[in-house]
Amino acid sequence: MGSAPWTAMELERPWRAHYPAGVPGQLNYPEAPVYWLLEQAAARTPERPALRFFGHQWQYRELLELARRFSDALRRRGLQRGERVGVLLPNSPEYLPSLFGIWMAGGVAVPLNPLMVAEEIAGLLGTTQCRFLVGMDLLLPLVPLNGPEAPEGLIVTRIDNYLPWWDRQLYRMARIHRLGLGASLPPRAVEWETFVSEGSSDTPAEKVSGEDLANILPTGGTTGHPKAVMLTHKNLLSNAWQLFHWTGQRVGQDVVLGCLPFFHSYGLMCCGLSAVAMSATIVLHHRFRADKVLRLIEQEQPSIIPAVPAMLAAFNKELRRRKYNIRGVQSVISGGAALPLPVAEEFSRHTGATVVEGYGLSEASPVTHAGPLDGTARPGTIGLPLPDTDALIVDAETGTRLLPPGQVGELIIRGPQVMRGYWNNPEATAAALRDGWLFTGDLATCDTDGFFRIVDRKKDLIITSGVNVYPGDVEAVLRRFDQVEDVAVFGVPDPDRGELVAAVVVPRPGVTFNRRAFDAFAREHLEVHKRPRKVEVSHAPLPRSAVGKVLRRLLREKFSGTESEQPADTSPASAAGASGTASASTRTTPTVSSAPPS
Repeated sequence: MGSAPWTAMELERPWRAHYPAGVPGQLNYPEAPVYWLLEQAAARTPERPALRFFGHQWQYRELLELARRFSDALRRRGLQRGERVGVLLPNSPEYLPSLFGIWMAGGVAVPLNPLMVAEEIAGLLGTTQCRFLVGMDLLLPLVPLNGPEAPEGLIVTRIDNYLPWWDRQLYRMARIHRLGLGASLPPRAVEWETFVSEGSSDTPAEKVSGEDLANILPTGGTTGHPKAVMLTHKNLLSNAWQLFHWTGQRVGQDVVLGCLPFFHSYGLMCCGLSAVAMSATIVLHHRFRADKVLRLIEQEQPSIIPAVPAMLAAFNKELRRRKYNIRGVQSVISGGAALPLPVAEEFSRHTGATVVEGYGLSEASPVTHAGPLDGTARPGTIGLPLPDTDALIVDAETGTRLLPPGQVGELIIRGPQVMRGYWNNPEATAAALRDGWLFTGDLATCDTDGFFRIVDRKKDLIITSGVNVYPGDVEAVLRRFDQVEDVAVFGVPDPDRGELVAAVVVPRPGVTFNRRAFDAFAREHLEVHKRPRKVEVSHAPLPRSAVGKVLRRLLREKFSGTESEQPADTSPASAAGASGTASASTRTTPTVSSAPPS
Protein backbone atom coordinates (compact mmCIF):
# COMPACT_ATOMS: atom_id res chain seq x y z
CA MET A 1 0.00 0.00 0.00
CA GLY A 2 1.34 3.44 -0.82
CA SER A 3 1.68 6.29 1.59
CA ALA A 4 -1.58 7.67 2.90
CA PRO A 5 -2.26 11.24 1.76
CA TRP A 6 -2.31 12.55 5.34
CA THR A 7 1.10 11.20 6.41
CA ALA A 8 2.98 14.29 5.26
CA MET A 9 0.50 16.84 6.61
CA GLU A 10 1.28 18.93 9.66
CA LEU A 11 -0.86 17.71 12.56
CA GLU A 12 -2.76 20.30 14.55
CA ARG A 13 -2.40 18.42 17.88
CA PRO A 14 -5.26 20.22 19.69
CA TRP A 15 -4.66 18.10 22.79
CA ARG A 16 -1.53 20.02 23.75
CA ALA A 17 -3.63 23.08 24.65
CA HIS A 18 -5.32 20.97 27.34
CA TYR A 19 -2.21 19.51 28.94
CA PRO A 20 -1.83 20.11 32.69
CA ALA A 21 0.43 23.01 33.62
CA GLY A 22 4.08 22.02 33.40
CA VAL A 23 3.59 19.14 30.97
CA PRO A 24 5.40 19.98 27.71
CA GLY A 25 4.26 18.80 24.31
CA GLN A 26 7.76 17.64 23.41
CA LEU A 27 10.42 16.09 25.61
CA ASN A 28 14.17 15.67 25.56
CA TYR A 29 14.85 11.97 26.02
CA PRO A 30 18.02 10.59 27.62
CA GLU A 31 20.29 8.90 25.07
CA ALA A 32 20.60 5.83 27.24
CA PRO A 33 19.48 2.23 27.70
CA VAL A 34 16.39 1.62 29.83
CA TYR A 35 18.52 0.49 32.79
CA TRP A 36 19.65 4.13 33.06
CA LEU A 37 16.39 4.73 34.93
CA LEU A 38 17.62 2.63 37.83
CA GLU A 39 21.12 4.09 37.72
CA GLN A 40 19.65 7.60 37.83
CA ALA A 41 17.30 6.79 40.72
CA ALA A 42 20.11 5.21 42.75
CA ALA A 43 22.36 8.22 42.09
CA ARG A 44 19.86 10.88 43.17
CA THR A 45 17.94 9.00 45.91
CA PRO A 46 20.23 6.15 47.04
CA GLU A 47 18.67 5.73 50.50
CA ARG A 48 15.03 5.97 49.42
CA PRO A 49 13.07 2.71 49.67
CA ALA A 50 12.66 1.30 46.18
CA LEU A 51 10.67 -1.84 47.00
CA ARG A 52 8.53 -2.96 49.91
CA PHE A 53 7.15 -6.47 50.22
CA PHE A 54 5.52 -7.86 53.39
CA GLY A 55 7.54 -5.66 55.72
CA HIS A 56 10.84 -6.19 53.87
CA GLN A 57 12.48 -3.21 52.20
CA TRP A 58 15.18 -2.53 49.62
CA GLN A 59 16.71 0.90 48.99
CA TYR A 60 17.52 2.14 45.49
CA ARG A 61 21.25 1.64 46.00
CA GLU A 62 20.54 -1.97 47.08
CA LEU A 63 18.30 -2.56 44.08
CA LEU A 64 21.03 -1.29 41.74
CA GLU A 65 23.65 -3.48 43.40
CA LEU A 66 21.45 -6.58 43.04
CA ALA A 67 20.82 -5.79 39.37
CA ARG A 68 24.54 -5.34 38.71
CA ARG A 69 25.39 -8.61 40.44
CA PHE A 70 22.68 -10.44 38.53
CA SER A 71 23.99 -8.95 35.29
CA ASP A 72 27.58 -9.99 35.97
CA ALA A 73 26.50 -13.51 36.98
CA LEU A 74 24.63 -13.91 33.69
CA ARG A 75 27.69 -12.87 31.71
CA ARG A 76 29.97 -15.15 33.72
CA ARG A 77 27.68 -18.02 32.74
CA GLY A 78 27.97 -17.10 29.09
CA LEU A 79 25.03 -14.86 28.22
CA GLN A 80 25.84 -12.91 25.08
CA ARG A 81 24.45 -9.59 23.96
CA GLY A 82 21.04 -10.03 22.33
CA GLU A 83 20.35 -13.47 23.83
CA ARG A 84 17.02 -14.02 25.53
CA VAL A 85 16.19 -14.70 29.19
CA GLY A 86 12.72 -15.81 30.23
CA VAL A 87 11.15 -14.35 33.38
CA LEU A 88 8.44 -16.52 34.96
CA LEU A 89 7.63 -14.73 38.21
CA PRO A 90 4.75 -13.13 40.05
CA ASN A 91 5.34 -9.65 41.46
CA SER A 92 8.12 -10.34 43.94
CA PRO A 93 11.32 -8.65 45.11
CA GLU A 94 13.46 -10.51 42.57
CA TYR A 95 11.51 -9.33 39.53
CA LEU A 96 12.95 -5.85 38.98
CA PRO A 97 16.61 -6.62 39.84
CA SER A 98 16.42 -9.63 37.50
CA LEU A 99 14.89 -7.54 34.72
CA PHE A 100 17.35 -4.66 35.04
CA GLY A 101 20.16 -7.20 35.36
CA ILE A 102 19.17 -8.85 32.08
CA TRP A 103 19.26 -5.47 30.35
CA MET A 104 22.60 -4.52 31.94
CA ALA A 105 24.05 -7.77 30.59
CA GLY A 106 22.88 -6.86 27.08
CA GLY A 107 20.20 -9.55 27.18
CA VAL A 108 16.58 -9.43 26.07
CA ALA A 109 13.87 -10.23 28.62
CA VAL A 110 10.91 -12.46 27.74
CA PRO A 111 8.23 -11.90 30.43
CA LEU A 112 6.05 -15.00 30.79
CA ASN A 113 2.61 -15.20 32.36
CA PRO A 114 2.60 -17.59 35.35
CA LEU A 115 -1.03 -18.41 34.57
CA MET A 116 -0.04 -20.09 31.31
CA VAL A 117 0.00 -23.86 31.01
CA ALA A 118 3.16 -25.86 30.38
CA GLU A 119 2.69 -26.22 26.62
CA GLU A 120 2.30 -22.44 26.23
CA ILE A 121 5.45 -21.79 28.25
CA ALA A 122 7.40 -24.37 26.25
CA GLY A 123 6.21 -22.91 22.97
CA LEU A 124 7.28 -19.38 23.90
CA LEU A 125 10.65 -20.49 25.27
CA GLY A 126 11.27 -22.37 22.05
CA THR A 127 10.07 -19.59 19.77
CA THR A 128 12.24 -16.97 21.45
CA GLN A 129 15.11 -19.39 22.12
CA CYS A 130 15.59 -18.37 25.73
CA ARG A 131 19.02 -19.39 26.97
CA PHE A 132 18.19 -18.86 30.65
CA LEU A 133 15.03 -18.62 32.69
CA VAL A 134 14.31 -16.92 36.03
CA GLY A 135 11.37 -18.66 37.65
CA MET A 136 9.68 -19.16 41.01
CA ASP A 137 9.98 -22.62 42.51
CA LEU A 138 6.23 -23.33 42.48
CA LEU A 139 6.19 -22.66 38.74
CA LEU A 140 8.94 -25.13 37.82
CA PRO A 141 6.44 -27.83 36.73
CA LEU A 142 5.54 -25.49 33.85
CA VAL A 143 9.13 -25.32 32.58
CA PRO A 144 10.51 -27.88 30.09
CA LEU A 145 13.69 -29.47 31.47
CA ASN A 146 14.61 -31.45 28.37
CA GLY A 147 14.34 -30.98 24.65
CA PRO A 148 14.90 -27.99 22.36
CA GLU A 149 12.68 -25.66 24.43
CA ALA A 150 14.53 -26.29 27.70
CA PRO A 151 16.63 -23.34 28.85
CA GLU A 152 20.32 -23.90 29.45
CA GLY A 153 20.12 -22.56 32.99
CA LEU A 154 17.41 -22.01 35.62
CA ILE A 155 17.59 -19.33 38.30
CA VAL A 156 15.01 -20.21 40.96
CA THR A 157 13.30 -17.88 43.42
CA ARG A 158 10.97 -18.53 46.36
CA ILE A 159 9.00 -16.05 48.42
CA ASP A 160 7.97 -18.04 51.50
CA ASN A 161 10.57 -16.36 53.73
CA TYR A 162 8.96 -12.97 53.07
CA LEU A 163 5.41 -14.05 53.94
CA PRO A 164 3.53 -13.90 57.25
CA TRP A 165 3.58 -17.14 59.26
CA TRP A 166 0.27 -18.63 58.07
CA ASP A 167 0.85 -17.71 54.43
CA ARG A 168 4.32 -19.23 54.71
CA GLN A 169 2.83 -22.57 55.81
CA LEU A 170 0.36 -22.53 52.91
CA TYR A 171 3.17 -21.75 50.51
CA ARG A 172 5.30 -24.62 51.79
CA MET A 173 2.39 -27.03 51.59
CA ALA A 174 1.85 -25.94 47.98
CA ARG A 175 5.56 -26.46 47.36
CA ILE A 176 5.34 -30.05 48.65
CA HIS A 177 2.22 -30.65 46.55
CA ARG A 178 3.77 -29.33 43.34
CA LEU A 179 7.42 -30.31 43.72
CA GLY A 180 7.30 -33.28 46.07
CA LEU A 181 8.47 -33.75 49.64
CA GLY A 182 12.13 -32.82 49.97
CA ALA A 183 12.37 -32.12 46.27
CA SER A 184 15.73 -30.86 45.10
CA LEU A 185 16.25 -28.35 42.31
CA PRO A 186 16.40 -29.69 38.76
CA PRO A 187 19.76 -30.06 37.02
CA ARG A 188 21.31 -26.78 35.84
CA ALA A 189 19.19 -24.88 38.40
CA VAL A 190 20.55 -22.54 41.06
CA GLU A 191 18.90 -20.55 43.84
CA TRP A 192 18.53 -16.83 43.02
CA GLU A 193 20.54 -15.71 46.06
CA THR A 194 23.38 -18.10 45.18
CA PHE A 195 23.35 -16.93 41.57
CA VAL A 196 23.53 -13.25 42.55
CA SER A 197 26.43 -13.96 44.93
CA GLU A 198 28.47 -15.17 41.93
CA GLY A 199 28.38 -11.71 40.35
CA SER A 200 30.24 -8.50 41.09
CA SER A 201 28.58 -5.12 41.42
CA ASP A 202 31.74 -3.45 40.06
CA THR A 203 31.50 -4.82 36.52
CA PRO A 204 30.30 -2.09 34.11
CA ALA A 205 27.00 -2.69 32.34
CA GLU A 206 27.04 -3.81 28.71
CA LYS A 207 26.90 -0.88 26.32
CA VAL A 208 23.68 -1.17 24.35
CA SER A 209 21.96 1.32 22.08
CA GLY A 210 18.42 2.59 22.24
CA GLU A 211 17.57 0.55 19.16
CA ASP A 212 18.63 -2.75 20.77
CA LEU A 213 15.83 -5.05 21.90
CA ALA A 214 14.95 -4.98 25.59
CA ASN A 215 11.70 -6.98 25.82
CA ILE A 216 10.00 -9.61 23.71
CA LEU A 217 6.49 -9.54 25.10
CA PRO A 218 4.23 -12.47 24.20
CA THR A 219 0.76 -11.40 23.21
CA GLY A 220 -2.14 -13.06 21.45
CA GLY A 221 -3.63 -12.85 18.03
CA THR A 222 -7.22 -12.91 16.85
CA THR A 223 -6.30 -15.40 14.14
CA GLY A 224 -5.11 -18.00 16.65
CA HIS A 225 -1.42 -17.41 15.91
CA PRO A 226 0.40 -16.03 18.98
CA LYS A 227 2.59 -12.98 18.43
CA ALA A 228 5.38 -11.44 20.46
CA VAL A 229 5.97 -7.70 20.55
CA MET A 230 9.55 -6.45 20.16
CA LEU A 231 10.20 -3.43 22.39
CA THR A 232 13.53 -1.62 22.31
CA HIS A 233 15.40 0.18 25.08
CA LYS A 234 14.27 3.44 23.50
CA ASN A 235 10.62 2.33 23.48
CA LEU A 236 10.57 1.52 27.18
CA LEU A 237 12.68 4.46 28.31
CA SER A 238 10.57 6.87 26.24
CA ASN A 239 7.29 5.65 27.71
CA ALA A 240 8.62 5.81 31.27
CA TRP A 241 9.91 9.34 30.58
CA GLN A 242 6.54 10.41 29.14
CA LEU A 243 4.71 9.16 32.23
CA PHE A 244 7.28 10.76 34.55
CA HIS A 245 6.45 14.13 33.00
CA TRP A 246 2.71 13.44 32.84
CA THR A 247 2.62 12.84 36.61
CA GLY A 248 4.42 16.11 37.35
CA GLN A 249 8.13 15.15 37.40
CA ARG A 250 7.89 14.37 41.10
CA VAL A 251 11.14 12.85 42.40
CA GLY A 252 11.21 10.80 45.59
CA GLN A 253 7.75 11.86 46.74
CA ASP A 254 5.38 9.08 45.70
CA VAL A 255 4.45 5.59 46.77
CA VAL A 256 3.07 3.40 43.96
CA LEU A 257 0.97 0.29 44.50
CA GLY A 258 2.54 -2.52 42.48
CA CYS A 259 -0.35 -4.96 42.29
CA LEU A 260 -0.77 -5.17 38.51
CA PRO A 261 1.45 -8.00 37.23
CA PHE A 262 4.86 -7.04 35.86
CA PHE A 263 4.65 -9.74 33.19
CA HIS A 264 2.00 -7.53 31.57
CA SER A 265 3.18 -4.38 29.82
CA TYR A 266 0.72 -2.19 31.74
CA GLY A 267 1.90 -3.39 35.14
CA LEU A 268 5.58 -3.25 34.19
CA MET A 269 5.38 0.31 32.90
CA CYS A 270 2.95 1.96 35.31
CA CYS A 271 3.89 0.10 38.50
CA GLY A 272 7.54 -0.49 37.65
CA LEU A 273 9.54 1.52 35.14
CA SER A 274 7.71 4.84 35.46
CA ALA A 275 7.85 4.47 39.25
CA VAL A 276 11.63 4.00 39.06
CA ALA A 277 11.82 7.09 36.85
CA MET A 278 10.11 8.98 39.70
CA SER A 279 12.30 7.42 42.44
CA ALA A 280 9.00 6.27 43.91
CA THR A 281 8.62 3.53 46.49
CA ILE A 282 6.93 0.50 44.90
CA VAL A 283 4.73 -1.47 47.27
CA LEU A 284 4.67 -4.94 45.74
CA HIS A 285 1.82 -7.40 46.00
CA HIS A 286 1.71 -10.75 44.25
CA ARG A 287 -1.98 -11.58 44.25
CA PHE A 288 -5.13 -9.50 44.12
CA ARG A 289 -7.77 -9.93 46.74
CA ALA A 290 -9.73 -6.78 47.49
CA ASP A 291 -9.71 -7.00 51.29
CA LYS A 292 -6.01 -7.83 51.55
CA VAL A 293 -4.96 -5.15 49.09
CA LEU A 294 -7.12 -2.56 50.86
CA ARG A 295 -5.40 -3.44 54.13
CA LEU A 296 -2.09 -3.00 52.33
CA ILE A 297 -3.21 0.40 51.02
CA GLU A 298 -4.26 1.34 54.55
CA GLN A 299 -0.83 0.35 55.86
CA GLU A 300 1.38 1.82 53.11
CA GLN A 301 -0.76 4.79 52.00
CA PRO A 302 0.25 4.76 48.30
CA SER A 303 -0.25 8.07 46.51
CA ILE A 304 -0.66 6.48 43.06
CA ILE A 305 -2.63 3.35 42.18
CA PRO A 306 -2.50 1.97 38.63
CA ALA A 307 -5.56 -0.25 38.30
CA VAL A 308 -8.00 -2.02 36.05
CA PRO A 309 -11.77 -1.41 36.35
CA ALA A 310 -12.36 -4.86 37.87
CA MET A 311 -10.01 -3.96 40.73
CA LEU A 312 -11.86 -0.72 41.44
CA ALA A 313 -15.23 -2.48 41.31
CA ALA A 314 -13.98 -5.08 43.82
CA PHE A 315 -12.59 -2.31 46.05
CA ASN A 316 -15.95 -0.54 46.00
CA LYS A 317 -17.78 -3.70 46.99
CA GLU A 318 -15.45 -4.24 49.95
CA LEU A 319 -15.55 -0.55 50.95
CA ARG A 320 -19.33 -0.73 51.18
CA ARG A 321 -18.88 -3.57 53.65
CA ARG A 322 -16.33 -1.96 55.98
CA LYS A 323 -14.28 1.20 56.34
CA TYR A 324 -10.59 1.51 55.53
CA ASN A 325 -8.32 4.50 56.07
CA ILE A 326 -7.22 5.01 52.46
CA ARG A 327 -7.52 8.76 52.11
CA GLY A 328 -3.83 9.03 51.23
CA VAL A 329 -4.49 7.92 47.66
CA GLN A 330 -4.11 10.90 45.34
CA SER A 331 -4.26 9.53 41.79
CA VAL A 332 -5.75 6.42 40.21
CA ILE A 333 -5.02 5.62 36.58
CA SER A 334 -7.31 2.94 35.17
CA GLY A 335 -6.56 0.97 32.03
CA GLY A 336 -7.02 -2.44 30.47
CA ALA A 337 -10.75 -2.00 29.78
CA ALA A 338 -13.42 0.67 29.65
CA LEU A 339 -13.92 2.33 33.05
CA PRO A 340 -17.61 2.61 34.01
CA LEU A 341 -18.31 6.11 35.32
CA PRO A 342 -20.20 4.90 38.45
CA VAL A 343 -17.22 2.74 39.42
CA ALA A 344 -14.81 5.67 39.08
CA GLU A 345 -17.09 8.07 40.95
CA GLU A 346 -17.67 5.68 43.84
CA PHE A 347 -13.97 4.94 44.35
CA SER A 348 -13.21 8.65 44.21
CA ARG A 349 -15.79 9.23 46.96
CA HIS A 350 -14.19 6.56 49.14
CA THR A 351 -10.66 7.92 48.72
CA GLY A 352 -10.85 11.53 47.58
CA ALA A 353 -8.52 10.53 44.74
CA THR A 354 -8.55 11.79 41.18
CA VAL A 355 -9.56 8.82 39.04
CA VAL A 356 -8.73 9.00 35.34
CA GLU A 357 -8.79 6.58 32.45
CA GLY A 358 -5.89 5.83 30.14
CA TYR A 359 -5.25 3.74 27.08
CA GLY A 360 -2.44 1.68 25.70
CA LEU A 361 -1.48 -1.57 24.05
CA SER A 362 1.53 -3.83 24.28
CA GLU A 363 2.69 -2.64 20.87
CA ALA A 364 3.19 0.85 22.36
CA SER A 365 5.08 -0.08 25.54
CA PRO A 366 2.04 0.32 26.34
CA VAL A 367 0.72 3.81 27.27
CA THR A 368 -0.36 6.27 24.57
CA HIS A 369 -3.18 8.25 26.22
CA ALA A 370 -4.03 9.33 29.76
CA GLY A 371 -6.50 11.60 31.46
CA PRO A 372 -5.04 14.81 32.92
CA LEU A 373 -4.39 14.53 36.66
CA ASP A 374 -5.19 18.18 37.38
CA GLY A 375 -8.96 17.72 37.59
CA THR A 376 -9.68 18.47 33.91
CA ALA A 377 -10.13 14.85 32.80
CA ARG A 378 -13.33 14.19 30.87
CA PRO A 379 -15.27 11.11 32.00
CA GLY A 380 -15.89 8.56 29.30
CA THR A 381 -12.69 9.43 27.43
CA ILE A 382 -9.22 7.90 27.52
CA GLY A 383 -7.78 11.39 27.85
CA LEU A 384 -5.10 12.99 25.71
CA PRO A 385 -2.11 11.60 23.80
CA LEU A 386 1.08 11.71 25.86
CA PRO A 387 3.91 14.12 24.90
CA ASP A 388 5.43 13.32 21.49
CA THR A 389 2.54 10.94 20.78
CA ASP A 390 0.42 11.60 17.71
CA ALA A 391 -2.99 10.00 17.29
CA LEU A 392 -5.44 10.11 14.39
CA ILE A 393 -8.81 8.62 13.50
CA VAL A 394 -8.88 7.11 10.00
CA ASP A 395 -11.50 5.17 8.11
CA ALA A 396 -11.62 1.57 9.30
CA GLU A 397 -12.00 0.11 5.80
CA THR A 398 -8.81 1.32 4.12
CA GLY A 399 -6.93 3.25 6.79
CA THR A 400 -6.05 5.95 4.29
CA ARG A 401 -8.73 8.58 4.88
CA LEU A 402 -8.48 11.00 7.79
CA LEU A 403 -11.82 11.47 9.57
CA PRO A 404 -13.07 14.73 11.10
CA PRO A 405 -13.75 15.17 14.85
CA GLY A 406 -16.68 13.15 16.13
CA GLN A 407 -16.62 10.45 13.46
CA VAL A 408 -15.89 6.84 14.38
CA GLY A 409 -12.87 5.22 12.78
CA GLU A 410 -9.73 3.28 13.59
CA LEU A 411 -7.31 4.79 16.08
CA ILE A 412 -3.74 4.96 14.81
CA ILE A 413 -0.71 6.09 16.80
CA ARG A 414 2.81 7.36 16.22
CA GLY A 415 5.42 7.98 18.91
CA PRO A 416 8.79 6.91 20.34
CA GLN A 417 7.10 4.20 22.43
CA VAL A 418 5.77 2.29 19.40
CA MET A 419 7.29 -1.17 18.93
CA ARG A 420 9.84 -2.27 16.38
CA GLY A 421 7.52 -5.06 15.23
CA TYR A 422 6.55 -8.65 15.98
CA TRP A 423 9.18 -11.29 16.66
CA ASN A 424 9.82 -13.35 13.51
CA ASN A 425 6.52 -12.25 12.00
CA PRO A 426 7.07 -9.78 9.15
CA GLU A 427 3.52 -10.20 7.81
CA ALA A 428 1.89 -9.19 11.09
CA THR A 429 4.41 -6.37 11.46
CA ALA A 430 3.56 -4.99 8.02
CA ALA A 431 -0.16 -5.12 8.81
CA ALA A 432 0.21 -3.27 12.13
CA LEU A 433 2.90 -0.72 11.20
CA ARG A 434 2.10 1.32 8.09
CA ASP A 435 3.69 4.56 6.99
CA GLY A 436 5.24 4.99 10.43
CA TRP A 437 1.91 4.56 12.25
CA LEU A 438 0.64 1.81 14.53
CA PHE A 439 -2.85 0.64 13.56
CA THR A 440 -4.46 -0.32 16.85
CA GLY A 441 -7.55 -2.14 15.60
CA ASP A 442 -9.67 -0.11 18.02
CA LEU A 443 -12.56 2.05 16.88
CA ALA A 444 -12.54 5.49 18.46
CA THR A 445 -13.51 9.13 18.12
CA CYS A 446 -11.69 12.38 18.86
CA ASP A 447 -13.37 15.65 19.81
CA THR A 448 -12.22 19.10 18.75
CA ASP A 449 -10.14 19.49 21.92
CA GLY A 450 -8.18 16.31 21.32
CA PHE A 451 -9.86 14.06 23.91
CA PHE A 452 -10.21 10.52 22.55
CA ARG A 453 -12.91 7.97 23.29
CA ILE A 454 -12.84 4.25 22.51
CA VAL A 455 -16.10 3.15 20.91
CA ASP A 456 -15.54 -0.53 20.19
CA ARG A 457 -12.87 -3.01 19.23
CA LYS A 458 -12.27 -3.69 15.60
CA LYS A 459 -10.85 -7.02 16.68
CA ASP A 460 -12.86 -9.51 18.72
CA LEU A 461 -10.67 -9.03 21.75
CA ILE A 462 -12.09 -10.04 25.14
CA ILE A 463 -10.91 -8.13 28.21
CA THR A 464 -11.63 -9.96 31.46
CA SER A 465 -10.36 -8.44 34.73
CA GLY A 466 -8.07 -6.27 32.65
CA VAL A 467 -6.44 -9.25 30.92
CA ASN A 468 -6.61 -9.62 27.14
CA VAL A 469 -8.07 -12.87 25.80
CA TYR A 470 -8.01 -13.50 22.06
CA PRO A 471 -10.91 -15.69 20.87
CA GLY A 472 -8.94 -17.28 18.05
CA ASP A 473 -6.27 -18.50 20.48
CA VAL A 474 -8.88 -20.12 22.71
CA GLU A 475 -10.78 -21.64 19.79
CA ALA A 476 -7.59 -23.21 18.42
CA VAL A 477 -7.09 -25.04 21.72
CA LEU A 478 -10.72 -26.07 22.24
CA ARG A 479 -10.93 -27.56 18.74
CA ARG A 480 -8.35 -30.11 19.89
CA PHE A 481 -10.90 -31.60 22.30
CA ASP A 482 -12.07 -34.79 20.63
CA GLN A 483 -15.78 -34.10 21.18
CA VAL A 484 -15.71 -30.70 19.45
CA GLU A 485 -16.65 -30.30 15.80
CA ASP A 486 -16.74 -26.47 15.82
CA VAL A 487 -16.55 -23.73 18.44
CA ALA A 488 -16.91 -19.96 18.67
CA VAL A 489 -15.50 -17.91 21.55
CA PHE A 490 -16.49 -14.35 22.44
CA GLY A 491 -16.93 -12.02 25.41
CA VAL A 492 -20.13 -11.25 27.27
CA PRO A 493 -20.62 -8.43 29.79
CA ASP A 494 -19.95 -9.10 33.47
CA PRO A 495 -20.30 -6.48 36.23
CA ASP A 496 -17.27 -7.66 38.19
CA ARG A 497 -14.75 -8.59 35.50
CA GLY A 498 -15.86 -6.45 32.58
CA GLU A 499 -16.36 -9.49 30.36
CA LEU A 500 -16.49 -13.24 30.69
CA VAL A 501 -15.28 -15.75 28.12
CA ALA A 502 -18.23 -17.54 26.53
CA ALA A 503 -18.29 -20.36 24.01
CA VAL A 504 -20.79 -22.03 21.72
CA VAL A 505 -19.76 -25.60 21.02
CA VAL A 506 -20.95 -27.74 18.12
CA PRO A 507 -20.29 -31.42 19.08
CA ARG A 508 -19.05 -34.01 16.62
CA PRO A 509 -21.89 -35.95 14.98
CA GLY A 510 -23.02 -38.92 17.04
CA VAL A 511 -21.07 -37.80 20.12
CA THR A 512 -22.64 -36.96 23.47
CA PHE A 513 -20.97 -33.80 24.72
CA ASN A 514 -19.48 -34.23 28.22
CA ARG A 515 -19.26 -30.84 29.89
CA ARG A 516 -17.07 -32.02 32.77
CA ALA A 517 -14.56 -33.53 30.38
CA PHE A 518 -14.61 -30.31 28.35
CA ASP A 519 -13.92 -28.25 31.47
CA ALA A 520 -11.10 -30.58 32.51
CA PHE A 521 -9.53 -30.21 29.06
CA ALA A 522 -9.77 -26.42 29.33
CA ARG A 523 -8.15 -26.46 32.78
CA GLU A 524 -5.27 -28.52 31.42
CA HIS A 525 -4.61 -26.48 28.29
CA LEU A 526 -5.77 -22.92 29.00
CA GLU A 527 -4.77 -20.39 31.63
CA VAL A 528 -7.45 -19.26 34.04
CA HIS A 529 -8.60 -16.15 32.17
CA LYS A 530 -9.00 -17.99 28.87
CA ARG A 531 -11.31 -20.74 30.11
CA PRO A 532 -14.95 -20.41 29.00
CA ARG A 533 -17.18 -19.50 31.92
CA LYS A 534 -20.39 -19.73 29.92
CA VAL A 535 -20.88 -22.60 27.51
CA GLU A 536 -23.78 -23.50 25.27
CA VAL A 537 -24.04 -26.62 23.15
CA SER A 538 -25.53 -26.12 19.70
CA HIS A 539 -26.46 -28.85 17.24
CA ALA A 540 -26.98 -26.26 14.51
CA PRO A 541 -24.08 -24.80 12.52
CA LEU A 542 -22.56 -21.58 13.84
CA PRO A 543 -23.84 -18.40 12.13
CA ARG A 544 -21.34 -17.27 9.52
CA SER A 545 -20.98 -14.46 7.00
CA ALA A 546 -20.85 -14.93 3.25
CA VAL A 547 -17.09 -15.38 3.45
CA GLY A 548 -17.32 -17.95 6.23
CA LYS A 549 -16.45 -15.77 9.22
CA VAL A 550 -18.31 -16.63 12.43
CA LEU A 551 -20.70 -13.83 13.36
CA ARG A 552 -19.63 -13.46 16.98
CA ARG A 553 -21.76 -10.34 17.35
CA LEU A 554 -24.96 -12.40 16.99
CA LEU A 555 -23.74 -14.95 19.51
CA ARG A 556 -22.68 -12.21 21.93
CA GLU A 557 -26.12 -10.58 21.76
CA LYS A 558 -27.80 -13.90 22.48
CA PHE A 559 -25.62 -14.56 25.52
CA SER A 560 -25.90 -11.12 27.15
CA GLY A 561 -27.68 -11.46 30.46
CA THR A 562 -27.62 -15.28 30.60
CA GLU A 563 -26.59 -17.16 33.73
CA SER A 564 -23.30 -19.04 33.94
CA GLU A 565 -23.38 -22.78 33.38
CA GLN A 566 -19.82 -23.27 34.62
CA PRO A 567 -19.61 -25.77 37.48
CA ALA A 568 -17.22 -25.06 40.30
CA ASP A 569 -13.61 -25.81 39.47
CA THR A 570 -12.15 -27.55 42.50
CA SER A 571 -8.79 -28.41 40.98
CA PRO A 572 -5.63 -26.65 42.11
CA ALA A 573 -5.35 -23.36 40.24
CA SER A 574 -2.48 -23.00 37.85
CA ALA A 575 0.43 -20.73 38.57
CA ALA A 576 1.28 -21.39 42.15
CA GLY A 577 -2.21 -21.38 43.55
CA ALA A 578 -3.48 -18.30 41.74
CA SER A 579 -7.06 -17.42 42.46
CA GLY A 580 -9.60 -18.37 39.84
CA THR A 581 -10.81 -21.77 40.95
CA ALA A 582 -14.38 -20.80 41.73
CA SER A 583 -17.13 -20.67 39.20
CA ALA A 584 -18.09 -17.50 37.41
CA SER A 585 -21.39 -17.44 39.25
CA THR A 586 -19.78 -17.53 42.71
CA ARG A 587 -16.39 -15.89 42.37
CA THR A 588 -16.47 -12.10 42.31
CA THR A 589 -12.88 -11.23 43.21
CA PRO A 590 -10.93 -10.44 40.01
CA THR A 591 -7.59 -12.09 39.41
CA VAL A 592 -5.03 -9.54 38.25
CA SER A 593 -1.85 -11.33 39.18
CA SER A 594 -0.50 -14.79 39.72
CA ALA A 595 0.26 -15.82 43.23
CA PRO A 596 1.19 -18.41 45.79
CA PRO A 597 -1.47 -19.06 48.38
CA SER A 598 -2.14 -16.12 50.67
